[in-house]
Amino acid sequence: MPTVSRSHARKAELRRDLLAVRGGLTVDDVSETGTVLARRALELPELAQARTVAAYVSVGREPGTRALLDALHARGTRVLLPVLLEDDDLDWGVHEGASRLAAARRGLLEPEGERLGPEAITTAEVVLLPGLAVDEQGMRLGRGGGSYDRVLARLERSGADPALVVLLYDGELLGAGEVPAEAHDRPVHAAVTPSGVRRFA
Repeated sequence: MPTVSRSHARKAELRRDLLAVRGGLTVDDVSETGTVLARRALELPELAQARTVAAYVSVGREPGTRALLDALHARGTRVLLPVLLEDDDLDWGVHEGASRLAAARRGLLEPEGERLGPEAITTAEVVLLPGLAVDEQGMRLGRGGGSYDRVLARLERSGADPALVVLLYDGELLGAGEVPAEAHDRPVHAAVTPSGVRRFA
């Protein structure tokens, strides 16, 4: 078990450092980055061809997703947004525009309307994952709540194979092995930053 403990400790240290940097960003920084990220992400062929995309509504100092959500919605793409359940698993609802988002617990914004169930994620051709960093092997560092670990496990069990994409700030792409990998961790396919798209084998 000591290896697991070291891994947890390293992840916690990385989260503290990365969140501290994000905490220094201004509202304008976040908004401007979101606009650039939307443009970069929309250039991905996976997004251009996808009929259904699972995404999320950014909050706080997360890289902004609002511009991307608006663009996908305007394009006619079916966008699924997460709904946090009591056990921290994720249900899903369809994004029907910014006016149809409601405040939820933990400061999140969630779609109003019908709940589609946790398995709805298996219909997505692209899944946009929140994250704090990705290393050169495609290993993603999340916030530590485990919600998206369940999502990735559900996708694997179902045999679904969507493109997994993380939106990040420049500076949140780390070197190989810098994100400690545990047995349940799954690599992503690409990371989008303001500087461009990084793909992983």
